[in-house]
Amino acid sequence: MSHEDSQSPGFVSRRTFLRGSALATGALSAALLPGADAEAQQLPEAGTADPRRTTVEMTVNGVAYRKEIANHTTLAQFLREDLDLTGTKIGCDRLQCGACTVLLNGRNVYACTTLAVEVSGATVQTIEGLATGDRLHPIQQAFVDHSGFQCGFCTSGQIMTAKALLERTPSPTEDQVRSAMAGNMCRCSAYKRILESVMAASRQMRA
Repeated sequence: MSHEDSQSPGFVSRRTFLRGSALATGALSAALLPGADAEAQQLPEAGTADPRRTTVEMTVNGVAYRKEIANHTTLAQFLREDLDLTGTKIGCDRLQCGACTVLLNGRNVYACTTLAVEVSGATVQTIEGLATGDRLHPIQQAFVDHSGFQCGFCTSGQIMTAKALLERTPSPTEDQVRSAMAGNMCRCSAYKRILESVMAASRQMRA
């Protein structure tokens, strides 16, 4: 292109073209994504409380905690990431495997789909809260003595479910144990050993 062409009225330089393209792209993005501006407007101003975060209070394994967390934080995430209690496992994240089972006010629940903000003020017990010092809880000891685990990934959830069962039914039948433990999956298929472990724990706890 000659220098004369660059001076003609209809000439558009590369810099002008790129600047115009950037402006057009920004305008198009704003038109196609109206929620982007709305989301930006929802950001809290400096010095104001963030509506997307909540301060929760919870007693976990006998220790009181008070922490500010994102509203979408699950109980499993709160335990693992905020309290560093990694004995609670995350397997399926959809109420299928039971690896995340903890006791919430004495009841076994799936921590992967329970929002922490919904249970603020509750009492939670995890696998880390069962043993007394170096002494294992009778259910933990029974799982060791009767090989109620193989890879061990599901074991904490299995034990917490068994604890909830034995607290409400100290002398369960084998069928009651199978029914209570049905929500906890063992990918290694150690179900026979798990049943033996829970029954042995029941006898030990009664004794």
